[in-house]
Amino acid sequence: MFSQKSEFIQRHIGPKPAEVKDMLSVVGATSLNDLVNRTLPESIRKASKPIGKFVGDGMSEADSLARLKELASANKIAKSYIGMGYSDCFTPSVILRNLIEDPRWYTPYTPYQSEVSQGRLEALLNFQTMVIDLTGMEIANASMLDEATSAAEAMTMSLAVKGHDGRSLFVSTVCHPQTIALVKTRAEAIGIPVLVGCHKEIDWSTKFAGVLVQYPATDGSIDDFRSLIETAHAHDALVVTAADIMALNLLIPPGELGADIAVGNTQRFGIPMGYGGPHAAYFATKDAHKRLIPGRLVGVSKDAAGNRAVRLAMQTREQHIRRDKATSNICTAQALLANAAAMFAVYHGPEGVRAIAERIAARATQLASGLNQVGFTPIHSNFFDTVAVVTGEHTDVILARAETKGINFRKLTASTITLSVDETTSIADLSAILDVFKPGSAVSIEEDTSNHLPKSLLRTSPTLSHPVFNKYHSETEMMRYLNELISKDVSLAHSMIPLGSCTMKLNAATEMIPVTWAEFGKIHPFAPDSQVKGYKSLIDDLEGMLCEITGFAAVSLQPNAGSQGEYAGLLVIRAYHHHRGDTGRNVCLIPQSAHGTNPASAAMVGMKIVVIKTDGDGNIDIDDLRAKAEEYKDDLAALMVTYPSTHGVFEEGIVDICKIIHERGGQVYMDGANMNAQVGLCRPGDFGPDVCHLNLHKTFCIPHGGGGPGMGPIGVASHLAPFLPGHPVVATGGKEGVGAVSAAPFGSPSILTIPYAYIKMMGAAGLKYATEVAILNANYMAARLDPYFPVLYKGAHGFVAHECIIDLRPIKARTGVEVEDVAKRLMDYGFHAPTVSFPVPGTMMIEPTESEPKAELDRFCDAMISIHGEIMEIEEGKADAQNNVLKRAPHTCIAVTANEWDRPYSREKAAYPVSGLMHNKYWAPVARIDNVYGDRNLVCACPPIEDYE
Repeated sequence: MFSQKSEFIQRHIGPKPAEVKDMLSVVGATSLNDLVNRTLPESIRKASKPIGKFVGDGMSEADSLARLKELASANKIAKSYIGMGYSDCFTPSVILRNLIEDPRWYTPYTPYQSEVSQGRLEALLNFQTMVIDLTGMEIANASMLDEATSAAEAMTMSLAVKGHDGRSLFVSTVCHPQTIALVKTRAEAIGIPVLVGCHKEIDWSTKFAGVLVQYPATDGSIDDFRSLIETAHAHDALVVTAADIMALNLLIPPGELGADIAVGNTQRFGIPMGYGGPHAAYFATKDAHKRLIPGRLVGVSKDAAGNRAVRLAMQTREQHIRRDKATSNICTAQALLANAAAMFAVYHGPEGVRAIAERIAARATQLASGLNQVGFTPIHSNFFDTVAVVTGEHTDVILARAETKGINFRKLTASTITLSVDETTSIADLSAILDVFKPGSAVSIEEDTSNHLPKSLLRTSPTLSHPVFNKYHSETEMMRYLNELISKDVSLAHSMIPLGSCTMKLNAATEMIPVTWAEFGKIHPFAPDSQVKGYKSLIDDLEGMLCEITGFAAVSLQPNAGSQGEYAGLLVIRAYHHHRGDTGRNVCLIPQSAHGTNPASAAMVGMKIVVIKTDGDGNIDIDDLRAKAEEYKDDLAALMVTYPSTHGVFEEGIVDICKIIHERGGQVYMDGANMNAQVGLCRPGDFGPDVCHLNLHKTFCIPHGGGGPGMGPIGVASHLAPFLPGHPVVATGGKEGVGAVSAAPFGSPSILTIPYAYIKMMGAAGLKYATEVAILNANYMAARLDPYFPVLYKGAHGFVAHECIIDLRPIKARTGVEVEDVAKRLMDYGFHAPTVSFPVPGTMMIEPTESEPKAELDRFCDAMISIHGEIMEIEEGKADAQNNVLKRAPHTCIAVTANEWDRPYSREKAAYPVSGLMHNKYWAPVARIDNVYGDRNLVCACPPIEDYE
């Protein structure tokens, strides 16, 4: 079927050809082509062109790795002293091998099912505790997308706390330029003025909601902000401090200075620069603001047996659940990177991390002394890692000389250079720097432990005092701790994760290998173009392939998550209308079934949300759409539509839907979360939408990482290309580009190697086949489950797309068994539950993906059918309505092996409901978690050691 070079296709696709034939007979189709023709509307298939030219015919795994090695070799690893929030560092090998490169860590989903996520949740709790300790704040979340996004979120949270009415935002010029840019992008869209200036000269006659400063500053200087904070508070403004987390080991933390919010990046805690990402930013604030914190929050609760258990806390406070009332659309984090950064602190401990910080500060002092000796006097008397010097007319000569020697400095102004050292900087590196400033100077540099930190700002409070940071300092201990944690969790290494709308497919090892190559990892995001030719080629190639796959004219890779892709796409639409003089177009039509991030994103760009009804089949009510579009035709900005629909079907009227919007001057934004049902079969750019985001962490194989990283690039039609996001440091985007939406110009480039390898190895035919099998797998599971759990929505010919929704509401009405009970019982069978109660309460949305083999599909279906039998026992009165295997699931090993057993069903029924579990049993580490108790007794840092005993 495929060439010998494309053996990878057969390794990626789960069902074998003979099994495909058997499955087709079960669903009632004669061939894959027959199934697709009866699933996709004829109108969109006819409108769509095939892919091929850029994507190619498919590579072998060896050829793919060779091609990526060729691209990697075109990058030049330089010693970068550019700083600006990015530093080279050492990744401890034990963390690299046993966390970053371990599929048990990088393939799980977001820990919404807490009982099977205890390891990752504990690691994220470590991250929160680390951030709380180092910032001196009272509460921290479980990571943010990047530092600039975190700062922008903090400033809009200031508005939520203080109110929008007549208030502005103040951003100090000492902040990193990418941070300033993101705050301005975010504020401009909602009509909030941003004043950028010297924080020492604020005109307080203006009413500010928030003031943002950098600590230490982007030029290396260190100010004492206590007076500013007092003044800001006197004028009813919050103060946000963007702080270097490494420097906080030595400097008084923001919380002790009196700041209200602290944000920053944890990249230098063992995470490679990666040309900009992915990295876990942090967000910490006062306890009083906990219900306004964007992103995820990990808290401590207890399980049904009274034991300590960790969970995502206060999920109802997550911004996207507030829909059009949201001040943020962030529902994504950087969990994998947050876990790695936390483990950096665990492994080194407080003394080790402080020693790294002291060594960095000492290197900066040694550099300043050497620069003095060669005639360049440092501008600032106080600094941590960054030394600024006046270079006058010699600036460009020095920069050019440095680049020829493989060294990068930062040109701060036409006459000023800054140099930022890091934990990898050696004495020999310092000598090489001085030789650039004065060739042949041969200045002798000696080890020196002194620093140039201001005495009034030296930290005296302890850091990382919890036992978890003082216990695992040998590699043996650390390896075992990492293994202990992840053995508690369910990942793709254990079983299928059938989450509808989340596409938990294979993340092949060949795709993952290049991510940790130094040629991709050790590149600064603002390195000169001459050093990133490999990255530029990779980005250009990937953009071309994504354009071909989607049918769009241009792509921006800058958005760092699907939610950011939504935001960026709507910003582009808004800019297009404004450029045409249609500044009044601010109405966004959104179907009832849309994910909560859709209205949240629209609210973030200042749009008014008008809800469109859905009909009894789960499709957009076209009559209601037409009526609303006509009613708001003078103000219509956009329609947000998910395709295939959130209900798991291809709506027949999508072409007409787009036409209705276009005829009334609006643009169509397509949510690309379900692109796995389209690749190779149809292209959104051909059948109507104007802009679409793609989840590279879904359709294109970047792993979910237990809750991040992700990427959500957008594709746009030609008329929107001029408005693609720009960047203040690296030229990118369109001529009329909207402001930056991520800190780095290309989002998280180091993980772009994954979709690049996937697309190249699959080729055009392989991508199409993957989509066909994804649709087959979903229909096969729907056919098997429908007699027991009715499939809620089907397309015009009785088929679903790549996912299906099963309805458990009748079961609840008859037996009292909730959808949550089924989700927890699935854990006893060794499975993560499907998506629960979205988009319809009381249902499960199942998506098997193309990479799951038939045997695994059957194993899951058999588990669900067995659970149905257990439900029938309740309905028939054979099992107690409350004390039964579903209501008391999951069952832990401790409970099943305890001396006492007070349940009216057997231990074997609890633990081994099907025979296959005898040979390969996953045990949930905790019983069902008490969510209400956790929210009423919120603990978002590691509890005292007594709680562990």
